[in-house]
Amino acid sequence: MHEAQASKVGILLPPQLKDDGDFAGNTYIDTAGFEGGLLRVLFLVGTLDAAIGSTAETAAPKLEECDTTDGTYTDITGAALADAIADDEDDSIFCIDLDLTKTHKRYIEVDTPHAGNGTTGANLCITGQLFSPSGKAPSTATEMGFAEHIKV
Repeated sequence: MHEAQASKVGILLPPQLKDDGDFAGNTYIDTAGFEGGLLRVLFLVGTLDAAIGSTAETAAPKLEECDTTDGTYTDITGAALADAIADDEDDSIFCIDLDLTKTHKRYIEVDTPHAGNGTTGANLCITGQLFSPSGKAPSTATEMGFAEHIKV
């Protein structure tokens, strides 16, 4: 089995276009079973004419954590992009790798993804991928976070 096939993926923010406000559907990824591994969060940016940040278009997108799904999330020190995604950084991928060998809470999310005010807005999707399971590796499409998984 290839290492990538022992991983788990999740959609933290479904693909969407937003102009002047918070993106809808922001959610968490559950890191249970991947303690000691790695969480890679990808910000997949399409066409945009508005900046993207956390809580405001001027703030760098950042990760936060919580012990429960519906509790109070707190910032993870150092787990932020260098700055907000600018309105001219179209068709780019931004990445935050979170080392799970350090002590982190079970649930991780992006703090309130927000688009600035543009003519059209910002296209964004955020995914999370967990690597190096601490126990038995996921083996089915569902366990890996897929609707369907084809191996050739």
